[in-house]
Amino acid sequence: MRFPMSDSRRLVVRLYEALASGDAAGIDSVLVPAFVGTTADGLPLGLGGTYEGSESMRRDFWWEVGRHFRVEAVVDEMADLPDDGVLVSGTYRGTARRSGRPLEAAFTHRFTFAGGRISSLVQLTDTHAWHEALGNDEAARRLTYDVRDGVARVVLDRPAMRNAIDLAVAEEFLDAVRAIEADPTVRAVLIAGNGASLSVGGDITFFEQGAADLGTLLARMTTPFHEAFRILSRIDAPIVTAAHGAVAGGGLGFVYAADVVLAATDARFVTAFADLGVSGDGGGTWHLPRLIGPARAARVLLENRPITADEALDWGLVSELVPPAELRERAERVAVHLASGPTKAYGHMRRLLRRGATSDLASQLQAETDALTDCGRSVDTRRAVSAFLNNQRPTFQGR
Repeated sequence: MRFPMSDSRRLVVRLYEALASGDAAGIDSVLVPAFVGTTADGLPLGLGGTYEGSESMRRDFWWEVGRHFRVEAVVDEMADLPDDGVLVSGTYRGTARRSGRPLEAAFTHRFTFAGGRISSLVQLTDTHAWHEALGNDEAARRLTYDVRDGVARVVLDRPAMRNAIDLAVAEEFLDAVRAIEADPTVRAVLIAGNGASLSVGGDITFFEQGAADLGTLLARMTTPFHEAFRILSRIDAPIVTAAHGAVAGGGLGFVYAADVVLAATDARFVTAFADLGVSGDGGGTWHLPRLIGPARAARVLLENRPITADEALDWGLVSELVPPAELRERAERVAVHLASGPTKAYGHMRRLLRRGATSDLASQLQAETDALTDCGRSVDTRRAVSAFLNNQRPTFQGR
C-alpha cells in the first residue's frame, strides 16, 4: 500500500496484513481489548451488526468471513479525518468457498484510535454483492425485474423501509436499466413500488454508516443511480411510473424519468433535501423548473414545500390521478398499451420533447425532419401507412 504513513495509517496497514495472513496475534496487537466493530446491515450469514471486544470481532466476524469466503481488502484510498480517524475505501475481491462465485464489493472503513491502537471500525459495503457470491441472489434483492408482453417492470421491493434508496438499490436499479437498454423486446417500462410508498428517498440509516465521510458515500451511491436515469432518457421505450404514498428525495427521480406519471390520490411529493442539508439528486434541479416552473421549483426545493396529489396534477408533475386501489392496474394497462405502439417513433418523440426546452425553433424543426426521415424508413411506418390506406388498424412491431 503506497500511502503517506502516519502512525494511525501504519496501524491500519498492519491490521490488513494480519487479516490477509490469518495472524490472530497480529490482529490483537493492533486492537484495543474494548474494540467495537460495526459492520453493514444486510450482510449475509447474519454477519451485519455490532461486535464488542477484539476477540468477538476476530472470532465472530473476520473468522466467519474467512470460513465462507477467500477474500482480500484491496485499498484504493486512505485519508486522515479531522477527528484523528482514518477513512479507507477500496474493494473486497475474492470468491465464495462453496459456490466458487466471484466476490467484488466496494467498501469504506472508518477507524478511530485510542492509546496507540485501533479502538473502533465502521464498515460499509455493497451487501448485495456478498449475497450474489454465495448464490443468494433473490434473498438480497431490493427490487424485482421482469419483462412480459413487451413491458419491463421495475418494482422497488423494500416495503419495510418504504423503498428507501441505499447503494444496493441504486446498483440494482442500474442493472435493471442496463438490461432494458440491451433487450429489443422491451417496448415500454413500468416503474412502481411495493408497500405503502413508491420511495421515501435516501436511506438515512445507510447514510449514518458513512457519517465520517458522507460526501464520498453520497458520490458512490448517486453515480449508479444517475447513470440509470441517463440511460432511461435515451431509450426508445416510453416509461410509465406509478406514484403512491410518500414520494420524496431521490425517489422523485422515478417520477422525473417517466413520460406518463399516474399518481394515487393519496400521493404526496416532497424534495426533503433541505431538511438534510444536501442539495439534491435524481435530476430534480433539471426537471422541476421545466415541469412546474422555476418559481415553484425554487420554493419546493428551498422551503421543502410538499406538493399534494391535486397540486401535482395541476402543476404538470403528474399525468393523471387514480384511486389508490386502482393505481397499479391502471399503470399496467397504460404500459401494455404503449408497448403495442410504434416504439421507434416513441423514441424520437421522447428525445424531441426533451430537447425542445432548450432548442431554438429552427433547430427543432430540423430535428423533427431528421426524426421523420428515420421513422419513414421503419417497418412500422410503412405498415401503418398501408393499413391506413386500406381502412385497417395498424399493428406495430416496434421497429
